[in-house]
Amino acid sequence: MARLTRRGFLGTATGVGGAVALGAPAAQAATGTDTGDSTVTPVAATVTVGPSDPRYADLTQRGYNARFAARPDAVRLVHSTRQVVAAVQEAVAAGARIGVRGGGHCLDGLVDDPDVRILIDLSEMNAIGYDERRRAFSVQGGATLGQVYRTLYLEWGVTIPAGDCPTVGVGGHVTGGGYGPLNRKYGSVVDHLYAVEVVCVDDSGTARSVVATRDADDPNRELWWAHTGGGGGQFGIVTTFWFRSPDATGTDPAGLLPKPPRSLLKTSTSWPWTDLTEADFTRIVRNHNAWHAAHNKPGTDYDTLNSALLLYNRVQGAVALTAQIDGSLTNSRDLLDSYIAAIADGVSAPHTTTAHTTPWLKESLKDHYDTGLYNRGKFKGAYLRRGWSDAQIAVLYRNVSDGTYQGHGGAILFSYGAQVTTVAPGATALAQRDSMLKANFLTYWTDPAEDDRHIAWLRALYRDFYAATGGVPLPDGDADGSYINYPDPDLTDPRWNTSGVPWQTLYWKGNYPRLQAVKKKWDPKNVFRHALSVTASS
Repeated sequence: MARLTRRGFLGTATGVGGAVALGAPAAQAATGTDTGDSTVTPVAATVTVGPSDPRYADLTQRGYNARFAARPDAVRLVHSTRQVVAAVQEAVAAGARIGVRGGGHCLDGLVDDPDVRILIDLSEMNAIGYDERRRAFSVQGGATLGQVYRTLYLEWGVTIPAGDCPTVGVGGHVTGGGYGPLNRKYGSVVDHLYAVEVVCVDDSGTARSVVATRDADDPNRELWWAHTGGGGGQFGIVTTFWFRSPDATGTDPAGLLPKPPRSLLKTSTSWPWTDLTEADFTRIVRNHNAWHAAHNKPGTDYDTLNSALLLYNRVQGAVALTAQIDGSLTNSRDLLDSYIAAIADGVSAPHTTTAHTTPWLKESLKDHYDTGLYNRGKFKGAYLRRGWSDAQIAVLYRNVSDGTYQGHGGAILFSYGAQVTTVAPGATALAQRDSMLKANFLTYWTDPAEDDRHIAWLRALYRDFYAATGGVPLPDGDADGSYINYPDPDLTDPRWNTSGVPWQTLYWKGNYPRLQAVKKKWDPKNVFRHALSVTASS
């Protein structure tokens, strides 16, 4: 019999691949194995929720963007890989379009497509544990980043270098090549992905689960590779991820993934719009981008820096720079003061800075992205290999300084690069490896009747910003394409992408043909698809 303890199930290994399971509802094992002397409820059967069920609204309106709500014939709330296989098989047999949801943070309508008839919800599959046989940490596909951070850190003192929004689901985040506060120190989260278990459908229409690892001799290795940045909902449904750093040795779990900082020193600097001139705005952006261009290599005192330059519009009151660094460094305050001074150099408008130190986990579990009533949005992305031109900054200033625009719009520049740049573009499906920043162009609003107006505002800003390259951030220049986890169906539309460069190249560059080959082999019937899906090679 397995025995439930604070660290999980000891004795008989439970869960997929012999994983020690933590974090499942009622502390249950992923397979529903009887735990003997504990009072554990076995895993439930698949729960089916239809439109007349009062739970339907909760399960179909969990998305981050209120512009979209799913309208499937049924939601299948699953608890195990076996149940996912059965739900997929049933849908395939019925010819019903499948959608899959983990955390519910997709920024556009990929999951909430009205053509989706069966929505498979993984949110109850959230067990986290250590798999002794694979020497890797197992994370079920419905876990959120906050659940992963809490369990990995409290149980083993480790983490993964993923995003800073704890309510984001692991499934879409990891498969899209997610990024976050520890990327400059430890690289991309996919650089630590050892294996995936995926429910696929073969050319006979049969659903089955497959485990694919990064091991060189694994015949399924290309399926693993496709999930290192190819994007979610493309090749199958990931029911389990396994994480182990590529250079990790030994069998002690505490040495197999990165250790986060003990504490974080955080600062927030702001320049009120009432004091900003166009010259000041331009200087802030130039300084910021020049600093990151000069600090895009690993091995410096700024490896643990994470920052966001919030170029918000006038109605939001201020332009701001948030930054954090390892608070245990003896010179952490000097480093951040120097960083802020570099960004503010030559800016005539006064700024204010606040600072505080906080434990790493406490900060990592804060939700920084709750927009309240401003829950309708439109988003676009870009990678930066070099700084923006003065013409681009002028376009942005013209739009965000307009006091007549009442949406909460603008652009955010997130720190990136450093350790991320040490991995070859073809080693993972995440091809953008020499970028220094990521940009998120965005706007939020409240009234559904104003959707068209706000979407048009952001479309025009982005089109004009990238006017010199056909309205999009072309790869391998100052920009390096876009980020699949900021999905933007406009890139497929020749009205908004006049560059002549296929949208697939903007997301995956030269890795796209390889992704097509994976699609052809592992999803030959195109069961798993959405508006920005890989299409199989001919």
